[in-house]
Amino acid sequence: MAAIPLPERLRPQTLDDYVGQRHLVGPGCVLRRMLDSGNLSSFILWGPPGVGKTTLARIIATGLGREFHTLSAVSSGVKDVREVIDRAKDRTLFSGSLAPVLFIDEIHRFNKAQQDALLGAVETGTIVLVGATTENPSFEVITPLLSRCQVFVLKSLEAADLRLLLDRALERDPEMKARNIDVVETEALFRHSGGDARKLLNLLEIVAESAQPGEDGRIKLDNALVAACLQENLAIYDKGGEMHYDTISAFIKSVRGSDPNAAVYWMARMLAGGEDPLFIARRLCILAAEDIGLANPNALLMADATFRIVHSIGMPEARIPLSECAIYLASSPKSNSAYLAIDAALASAGEDKAAPVPLHLRNAPTSLMKELGYSDGYRYAHDFEGHFADLEFMPDALRGHVFYDPQPNTQEDRLKAYLQRCWPKYYGKK
Repeated sequence: MAAIPLPERLRPQTLDDYVGQRHLVGPGCVLRRMLDSGNLSSFILWGPPGVGKTTLARIIATGLGREFHTLSAVSSGVKDVREVIDRAKDRTLFSGSLAPVLFIDEIHRFNKAQQDALLGAVETGTIVLVGATTENPSFEVITPLLSRCQVFVLKSLEAADLRLLLDRALERDPEMKARNIDVVETEALFRHSGGDARKLLNLLEIVAESAQPGEDGRIKLDNALVAACLQENLAIYDKGGEMHYDTISAFIKSVRGSDPNAAVYWMARMLAGGEDPLFIARRLCILAAEDIGLANPNALLMADATFRIVHSIGMPEARIPLSECAIYLASSPKSNSAYLAIDAALASAGEDKAAPVPLHLRNAPTSLMKELGYSDGYRYAHDFEGHFADLEFMPDALRGHVFYDPQPNTQEDRLKAYLQRCWPKYYGKK
């Protein structure tokens, strides 16, 4: 048993042992009702890593007496999908058994052809498809397949869930019981777990195997012990991709910090660890808008082009445009003015949702609206010198409020000069 990882040793077999996702598996909730009724339809589980997507699929299939097939989108192709479908057809044709469950992990990595291969079998009920994804299925799953599946959103585990898993591991697992572990503090353990059950149990196992017992023969698990074990066993902890979020954080901060060398290195770490190149490309698009923004608007165009190219050509060639984009973004001037502006505007919009649109800005499609003053006083900008008409566009309560604050860089200096000419009362005279 010791050769089997702790998360696998503790994998629950029934919904009663399943931890978290009460909104789906609690009494009267949708997946609980599905299991109780025996009426199983295809669905997709969308949520972060380590929250029980695979476990939930297994529990439901086993609980309903369904044959369970599993494929990984990382290593499986159309041929593998068709083989499972053909076996399902033969089995149901000759024995009349219930349609098997086909579980596809990381279904977002299936391309269109692979997803198309599933359509007919799902539609006819030859198989019940259960997909698992960490990415928004609206973007990653083709519309015909998505329309035939329900989507259930799973959440990161809360502290109470993590504590329950921790106590269960120490009480039920023979290997952990033999270590004589006393839990003194859990803050570091839970913080590094990040709501991920698998990460929590892997980290617990690392700590248990690395820590030296005290004179009383017991291990005192506290924040300092967790930090020390993590530092000493970083390579082990990272080997299975458990440092995913730390690595992407290092990549993002390297681009934001204008270090192209570190950006390429952390990106290489992700690619070497099997990260989906489209995941990296999406983060580059976010970086281009959030951290470079108006200091270099071409960055967003390059990031968008990179995403499209990566989607078209795939690995290993995708590493080259990804590298080009990461270096370009890291080497670009930085500005988060657009990011700050929209967040500030959203905050104001949330506080005063009922602020009326000024009459001169309202649409006036009917004579009655015109009589009521709709659009009265509006000035068409192109009728004036410089294509600018001095007119108030804010609601009365927000007159003079500035959301966009140009930051000091060549591109935004030009924008600021234009705004100063148009709005000297808000942006000051040049």
